[in-house]
Amino acid sequence: MTTASTANAAPARSEQDVLRAQQWALIASLLLKAPDRGALDMLAGLTGDGTALGQAYRVLAETAASADVDAVSREYFEVFVGVGRGELLPYASFYLTGFLNERPLADLRRDLGMMGIARAEGRFEPEDHIASVAEVMAGLAAGEFDASVLGCGAAGEAGFFARHLEPWAAQFFDDLAVTPSARFYRAVAEVGRIFVDIETRAFALEAKAHRASGAGARGL
Repeated sequence: MTTASTANAAPARSEQDVLRAQQWALIASLLLKAPDRGALDMLAGLTGDGTALGQAYRVLAETAASADVDAVSREYFEVFVGVGRGELLPYASFYLTGFLNERPLADLRRDLGMMGIARAEGRFEPEDHIASVAEVMAGLAAGEFDASVLGCGAAGEAGFFARHLEPWAAQFFDDLAVTPSARFYRAVAEVGRIFVDIETRAFALEAKAHRASGAGARGL
């Protein structure tokens, strides 16, 4: 979501958080619209290390290098838009309740309002579209948004993730990987699936360390 925020931005984060922000932003951009030729060329230049995420990026780069921009555009339409509806409905409400515009969207809008984040003009998708939520995560990781007002974890970021992405994002990327028209987006799904898993485990470890620190302090 290209968002407008009146929130007080947090200080600049670590290099790791900057890299996390870039990955969230990349995932958001690919789920928001089909990549153009320039974006495909950028993706083709990505390199990956020996980690699972690195290998997923390598496959995405190879897929982008051989992709036809018009074919990817048609694929995006079939997967996310369709005639009537796409093969996937990438909304938290649908994944968590089976219907659109339900309680998960209302909860997200409440939290975004508390954070001072508003939907940008010209954006008509409900805020619980996965691309929009990923954009918020990118802003949180970069320190552009501040979720501490939510009172749910380290700078609120862990809590925002737990509330609005963790319950359904992994299933979404699993579904994207096997949706009938997915070719290019199968590689995107693998990057998203692994990255969400890394974020889930990292936030869990962070919470565990926070609890241990609190328990230790109480024992003093």
